[in-house]
Amino acid sequence: MNNDSKLLIDKLEADGALSPAEYLFLLENRSPETAQYLFERARTVRQRIYGDEVYTRGLIEFTNYCKNDCYYCGIRKSNREAERYRLTKEQILECCAAGYDLGFRTFVLQGGEDPFYSDEKIADIVRAIKAAHPDCAVTLSFGEKDRKSYEAYFAAGADRYLLRHETADCDHYGKLHPGEMSLQRRKQCLWELKDIGYEVGCGFMVGSPYQTNECLVEDLLFIKELNPHMIGIGPFIPHGSTPFAGQAAGSLELTLFLLGILRLMLPRVLLPVTTALGTIHPAGREQGVLAGANVVMPNLSPLNVRKKYMLYDNKICTGDEAAECRRCLAGRMESVGYRLVVARGDYKAV
Repeated sequence: MNNDSKLLIDKLEADGALSPAEYLFLLENRSPETAQYLFERARTVRQRIYGDEVYTRGLIEFTNYCKNDCYYCGIRKSNREAERYRLTKEQILECCAAGYDLGFRTFVLQGGEDPFYSDEKIADIVRAIKAAHPDCAVTLSFGEKDRKSYEAYFAAGADRYLLRHETADCDHYGKLHPGEMSLQRRKQCLWELKDIGYEVGCGFMVGSPYQTNECLVEDLLFIKELNPHMIGIGPFIPHGSTPFAGQAAGSLELTLFLLGILRLMLPRVLLPVTTALGTIHPAGREQGVLAGANVVMPNLSPLNVRKKYMLYDNKICTGDEAAECRRCLAGRMESVGYRLVVARGDYKAV
């Protein structure tokens, strides 16, 4: 193993930060031996704070309509092949009820930026979920909104908000999104969410088109500055009905390495293993947990809409019953020495 890399990993564990040049060195000098050392340190840090517990989030993909045209996304507004759907309040509550019986104590409402769902509709849905399941957390994830909208959802009882920034490099952001979208606006939303009082999650794609190691360093620096409660990263996977259809997917190896870095950088962060990680490798989610992650997000959406929420090609678990998926994940986690728990899985502050 490169001794300089080992020293940098030790420094990151001790200080929680490296210089831009040091992050770049770590990324450019990766090796299997360095990765194993990084993962050992990440597991030690995660074990100290979260033990062997892996938290579950019940994912409800409630709309695949989106007003945006991001070049990488399968539900972009220009994709005429997408079969669109919206879930009613009643359907969402049915998903939550089924999930609650299976032990889920966090529900994640995820969707495209769909103007059909007014602030009043979203607030009403959040209030209904909290009334039915007062011991549960509600996480929202449907993009950029005005501050007053975020405040309305928070007042209704929403606990968390996930908003992946996708890349913290301004030039790179412009190569992934149409001109009317801006990284500055995306970052502003994240700061506003934090200021309002949400547990906030950001994140980025690994291996997206035009990404360089310098771009990844920008991501790490921004995440350290934001100090979020959650970070969602996963490999870029192309979708056949987007401008990036012919691009190569991101790698398992680099995604895992970055998970290890993030765990040492922000020891208390809630770090999911994404569906995308399980899509590019059969044991991707287990390897993600062994690299320092501690959250999984099984799908609670109705079976008849799961194949329609296709952000990228070949997405796994689109046909599994929620109960079957949870049992499968429990077994997968146990196989590598961890256990799914029935808990809200809140961020553990100092």
